[in-house]
Amino acid sequence: MELTWYGHSTWHVTVGETELLIDPFFDNPKTDLEPSDLETPDYVLLTHGHADHIAHAEAFAEATLVATPELVSYCEAEFGFEDAVGGMGMNLGGTVECGDATVTMVRADHTNGIMTENDQSGGMPAGFVIADGDPTADDSTTLYNAGDTALMSEMRDVIGDYLEPDAAIVPIGDHFTMGPEQAGVAVDWTGAAHAFPQHYDTFPPIEQDPADFEAAVSDADVHILEADEPFALE
Repeated sequence: MELTWYGHSTWHVTVGETELLIDPFFDNPKTDLEPSDLETPDYVLLTHGHADHIAHAEAFAEATLVATPELVSYCEAEFGFEDAVGGMGMNLGGTVECGDATVTMVRADHTNGIMTENDQSGGMPAGFVIADGDPTADDSTTLYNAGDTALMSEMRDVIGDYLEPDAAIVPIGDHFTMGPEQAGVAVDWTGAAHAFPQHYDTFPPIEQDPADFEAAVSDADVHILEADEPFALE
């Protein structure tokens, strides 16, 4: 499994021969890339409908969409997506095959207005657990992307205890999500061996020193990535 962070909460994940793009938003200070610099992935995964997570989804509308039915409906109408997993998307608790990957949709504690229209709901926000096989198997490599979320007991009781991720991507920006200290607790609760920060330094309210997150993590190896540089997760 290979990971590339494009700043904010935008990630490219390669599992075998399958390319996944999570929450495409390139208007952030970390990346030097534009959406047009990337080839269309096999799948686009959207955690929720806020503009800083779906603003550039339209550039990848030829991909298969992985999102809640509410968000799928919006993206089909507004962005031109024609294909979604299961024909209409998926929902919390579900697991789908996405090429060489399996994707399990898990809960996130957040709000979910569409773009900047907060009177229009995108259904429940979500996180994703991505694996190169059965996510509960001992021989699989499993990545948890928490999306935008507060600290929640499900990270310990369901994601950590049952899905047992090898790596966890968590927001650290505070204000709209967990801050560094709570994100450190989240990583420890999941039991992940590797941790990656996201959703920070994009706007003034979420400016953070990721070293504070690294100090708050007790057991995992923290990787503070440079944007646009691939990282091999083994």
